[in-house]
Amino acid sequence: MKKYVSEFIGTAVLVLFGCGTAAITGGISGMLGILGIALAFGLSIVAMAYVIGNISGCHINPAVSLAMLISGKMSVKDFICYIVAQCLGAILGIALLYLIMVNSGLDVAVRGLGANGFDANSAVNLNMVGAIVVEIILTFVFIYTILGVTSDEKKSSVAGIVIGLTLAFVHIMGIPLTGTSVNPARSLAPAIFLGGEALRQVWVFIVGPFIGSALAACTFKFLNKE
Repeated sequence: MKKYVSEFIGTAVLVLFGCGTAAITGGISGMLGILGIALAFGLSIVAMAYVIGNISGCHINPAVSLAMLISGKMSVKDFICYIVAQCLGAILGIALLYLIMVNSGLDVAVRGLGANGFDANSAVNLNMVGAIVVEIILTFVFIYTILGVTSDEKKSSVAGIVIGLTLAFVHIMGIPLTGTSVNPARSLAPAIFLGGEALRQVWVFIVGPFIGSALAACTFKFLNKE
């Protein structure tokens, strides 16, 4: 149960501070811009990795949990429970963000909640096919890095920093394209609250990251098998 509670808290923090930075500061054209938003997501991972990493592994992302399942590092039961905890944590994070925004005079309808999107909801009008491809690529790079840095105990002391910086790295490219998901729970929560087009498009940001994760896990297993 401690593992699941840790995943719940970690995902809530990631979503609140990552999506919150995007929504509150005005997105790409806002006070912090792409780099600031990317760092908010990355630093959230760094912070949580050194707090809950020794308890749950700090997945805080269903795509990461899928890669660990494929790699044989977790059971099916834990995989299911992790995803439930992560999704509930993400919903809490967005609920807190919504509460903050409606009590601060910020217009949720205008600023959004950090939701992902394509076509008109992409800063560069990336279409659906492009969005799926982008999410597969970004997630592949992110998950592949996680598998690499966590496979060697000698790197354990810097794993959180490497993973956090990699998340920021993929966000820098991905934010103008799709808003960057690479995390189905992070995408599902704001879509539920916003409804409409965000909810209709969210399947892309669930399917894409899961495909990218599976490809990364299978590739890593193939290239590192003895």
